[in-house]
Amino acid sequence: MIQLIGFDGDDTLWHSEGYYQSANAAFEVIVGGYVDLADAGLHQRLLATERANLKLFGYGAKGMTLSMLEAAYAMTEGRISAADMHRIVELGKAVMAHPVELLPGIRAAVEAVARDVPVVLVTKGDLFHQEAKVAASGLADLFRRIEIVSEKDARAYARVLGEFGVAPEAFAMVGNSLRSDIEPVLRLGGWGVHMPYHVTWAHEQENGLEPGHAPRMVSVDGPAGIPAAVAALQARAAASAGGAG
Repeated sequence: MIQLIGFDGDDTLWHSEGYYQSANAAFEVIVGGYVDLADAGLHQRLLATERANLKLFGYGAKGMTLSMLEAAYAMTEGRISAADMHRIVELGKAVMAHPVELLPGIRAAVEAVARDVPVVLVTKGDLFHQEAKVAASGLADLFRRIEIVSEKDARAYARVLGEFGVAPEAFAMVGNSLRSDIEPVLRLGGWGVHMPYHVTWAHEQENGLEPGHAPRMVSVDGPAGIPAAVAALQARAAASAGGAG
């Protein structure tokens, strides 16, 4: 049986990506004052810069801002003004200060799951920003533990499960990202509840899931479907354990 349920934070518990998308749109306007956006490949170049910087800056608004500054300087060949560089910094600050708005019904969903199985929050990004969002969400009291990690990969999940003394096949993760929330857990032998968000960063859209992983995952349209999805996975886990026995 599933003994521990993990929840993602950004775009699973509260809205997040929309603020990054707005910052990207404003960044495009700034850089568009120097280059022809139709020919510049702005989004591709910014994404490439962000990916190259992930190991240095990690995920989150700070890394995005530094990558924006680097990309803007490179794309304008140094012609961008100090005033516009400052405007880009302000875009990053605005993302850091955005209000924490919960997805409708998510608190009730987490409470329903937590009545039967302990729940933990596993989120990634800038430590200060994630801590602030957890505190502002009003959800911290629901979780047995809050884990803020630099990367959500199989190694990170294995460490968390080891500290709880829970085997991978007794763990399920709820999240919007197939790449970060679902695939690593399924590869360990765990279970996943995928709740797609209406907009997703291009980097998070890439994953290596295979058809064989499908039975270990349930997809839902929104928070209201999470408790039933967890119950369905519990039944599959019980049947799997029975078959193994």
